Amino acid sequence: MLINGKTAVAGVIGWPVSHSKSPLLHNFWFREYGINGAYVAFPVAPGRFESAISGLVALGLKGANVTVPYKEAALEAADLVSDEAARIGAANTLVVLEDGRIEARNTDCFGFTENLRHGAPGWQPQRAPAVVLGAGGASRAVLVGLLDAGVPEIRLINRSRAKADTLSKQLGTGGSGRIRVLDWEERSAALQDAGLLANTTSLGMGGQPALDIDLGALPETATVTDAVYTPLETPLLKAARHRGNVCVDGLGMLLYQAVSAFEAWFGVRPDVTPALRAHLLGADLPAARPA
Repeated sequence: MLINGKTAVAGVIGWPVSHSKSPLLHNFWFREYGINGAYVAFPVAPGRFESAISGLVALGLKGANVTVPYKEAALEAADLVSDEAARIGAANTLVVLEDGRIEARNTDCFGFTENLRHGAPGWQPQRAPAVVLGAGGASRAVLVGLLDAGVPEIRLINRSRAKADTLSKQLGTGGSGRIRVLDWEERSAALQDAGLLANTTSLGMGGQPALDIDLGALPETATVTDAVYTPLETPLLKAARHRGNVCVDGLGMLLYQAVSAFEAWFGVRPDVTPALRAHLLGADLPAARPA
């Protein structure tokens, strides 16, 4: 890659951010499409986020991804907020517009649904309920994606029911009553007649306890997906695959959420290919909490 005075620059902002695989991902696409660009990680210490956002414009950057702990703050710092980011209540992408204004977007929702579309082409969201485990940052985007896809009922289950109740109320208008909160103890029984099980918790991640759930009530026709991608096949996916369920790993969500951001910054809509997956998997992915 040749860096010169015409190199277009974007990056990822977070604290910490050294673990991010986004630089590997975007710089792969620069080489793939012959784009004179560079994507780097920007560690921004607490208290300096607003200054960093101002710097995007001052330094002529195309934009930036935003990761923990700044996804909510990105909404406040932006001049414009997309409808999807406003609904989710967080932004993972900032785009510097031609007039110098900054627009906050959220591409996590697209990443989740696109990953399912490619990994489980037979999944028909309108035909059966979905069970979503977790009420954190990843869950918000997953819920909006499922609502927009037309899932008739979403059974939201979190270890802290209060947090799930709050999230359900926040999405209540768009959910039209389709989100039903259940207790953590009901997670196995909730799988009855479900068409999708989505784990958005950190359970099953390397270094974390496995997700304790009995899949016996889950139809064999259901799809199972996990936001965790380290390991790529979590204990949940391994158990589901063994009983015949279609399984979709979490790496695809990371890859597909980057597609829209790259296109907004550099004018090229990149493809998610087996070579790209192999590139990231060969980079010794660290354990990263879904966010």
